[in-house]
Amino acid sequence: MEPERLFSFTWHPYGVDPKIDYSKETPTLVEFRLEETASGTLLVLTESGFDKIPSNRRDEAFRMNDGGWTEQMKNIEKYVAEKS
Repeated sequence: MEPERLFSFTWHPYGVDPKIDYSKETPTLVEFRLEETASGTLLVLTESGFDKIPSNRRDEAFRMNDGGWTEQMKNIEKYVAEKS
């Protein structure tokens, strides 16, 4: 974490099957970066490392995360708009 610039964490995306031990997988890296722009601040969200997820669940994990992050970015946008 770099205050006012970067927040990141690792996790096991779409780790929902209780029969699977995801701790043996390499987690992905999620980064929230704040960048100054001429008109304010830009939030950039990046998740990397999907190439390390086992191929048998990679596509579904990516699809679920893509949809989830899309919704979370809408939530953040709504929150910021309400606070402005």
